[in-house]
Amino acid sequence: MIKILIADDQEMIRSSLELVLSCEEDLDVKGVAQNGVEVLDFLEKQPVDVILMDIRMPIMDGVLCTRKVKERWPNTKVII
Repeated sequence: MIKILIADDQEMIRSSLELVLSCEEDLDVKGVAQNGVEVLDFLEKQPVDVILMDIRMPIMDGVLCTRKVKERWPNTKVII
């Protein structure tokens, strides 16, 4: 089972991706985040295998967040 976190500031995108990915047997959407800070907070509590990361997000964008994720959780895959 692949554990996924969805990071996007647009509610419609987050919920659409969560709905579509949840239909796949081998994918497990563990959560959603609205910005990079929420991504890092989430990972502190529950690591995932893959993050679907938006680039443009408020507070902390996807580029900076990806750098921080790769420093701290180098095995986590990030798809931008």
